[in-house]
Amino acid sequence: MATRQDGATGEKTPLRRVIMASLVGTTIEWYDFFLYGTAAALVFNKLFFPEYDPLTGTLLAFATYSLGFVARPVGGIVFGHFGDRIGRKRLLMISLILMGVATTLIGLLPTYGQIGVWAPITLVLLRLVQGFAVGGEWGGAVLLAAEHADAKRRGFWASWPQAGVAAGLVLASGVLAMMAGLQSEADFLAWGWRVPFILSAVLVVIGWWIRTSVSESRTFEAAMAESESPPKLPALDVFREKPRAVLLGSGLRLGENISYYIVTVFSITYMTEMAKLDQSDALNAILIGAFVQFFAIPLLSRLSDRIGRRPVYAIGAFGLAIFAFLFFPMLGSGNMLAIVAAVTIGLILHSAMYGPQAAFIAELFPTRIRYSGASIAYQLTTIAAGSVAPMIALTLYQQTGSAVPVAIYVAIACVVSGVSALLARETKGIELSEIR
Repeated sequence: MATRQDGATGEKTPLRRVIMASLVGTTIEWYDFFLYGTAAALVFNKLFFPEYDPLTGTLLAFATYSLGFVARPVGGIVFGHFGDRIGRKRLLMISLILMGVATTLIGLLPTYGQIGVWAPITLVLLRLVQGFAVGGEWGGAVLLAAEHADAKRRGFWASWPQAGVAAGLVLASGVLAMMAGLQSEADFLAWGWRVPFILSAVLVVIGWWIRTSVSESRTFEAAMAESESPPKLPALDVFREKPRAVLLGSGLRLGENISYYIVTVFSITYMTEMAKLDQSDALNAILIGAFVQFFAIPLLSRLSDRIGRRPVYAIGAFGLAIFAFLFFPMLGSGNMLAIVAAVTIGLILHSAMYGPQAAFIAELFPTRIRYSGASIAYQLTTIAAGSVAPMIALTLYQQTGSAVPVAIYVAIACVVSGVSALLARETKGIELSEIR
């Protein structure tokens, strides 16, 4: 088992503990982030935008949801700046606390009926804090895993923070489904939805305790030892030295990001508002799909260590571009088995992109600017992809009364990601120290 010598304490950090710290912390942060998206589809339209019809209220709720994505590149740049200068671990601790505080406060927030317009305004501000925090989380968590791992299995080990995203979705959907299933709709709207948000405070304490036991990235410390000084403005260095890497990384993200939020967020509105499925059934479909994805991500990432990042990624992208046209008919079939299959297949194909993506994007940048480069490439796309995907999908459906334009939207984005994968250099098995 790979270990790392901690110069300050003389203790060794087993690789499995590093992976566990990345996985648990990422699970908690994305649990918080996904709670908002799921609640936006089910609750916020009624409690924070009650003066509008259901679909318009949902559209406004998705608008506040999208602001979290706008803040993510800012978080990526800020956290990347300090992560490339002082290390990965300390920045991860800060992001965890910021996310936990913002999510807990959302659970305590008065509604529109209690404080009027200040309710949605405060909701937006807390969503921005969430986005800022998760914008810094991804780069640090992935690099902590990737830079501790050996080159032959980096795709597998670096994918576990990605699996934490699926675990966060399982946790968020599961807790909300449980609260919705155990209560009447009136009780759920009155207070039940708040419990999962307030629970975040407990989860953050657990995540903090686990992450304190992990040492700094060995690759980062080695790079700092060889360098006379850390980069002064790593984000500028990224755009000056690696513009093609930023474009390729953003292209890899486009279809993956859009398809994910169509499958996991817009689909809830589609199932409950258009297909008239019960809230608990819709959440259970997402829950099952996310549970399967948790295992699909590392398995497909391990495959990328064997046959390459490019082919696995391209298969997922082009496969999802085709499946998008089957996805909505299956969701609207009224058959629970078909609905669960639609979500699960969509998330498995998504996993073929999302699993190898952690190592793929990290391997585009040298160590001294890797936190900034990976964060920028990963988060920059979210402004035009995941942030607006549910709103674009809902608008397309409202204007046409059909899900076909939504499927076309997803397919085009996935083709861009598939082409980006084919244009990128194959990086499986390469030593991070060799990347310049």
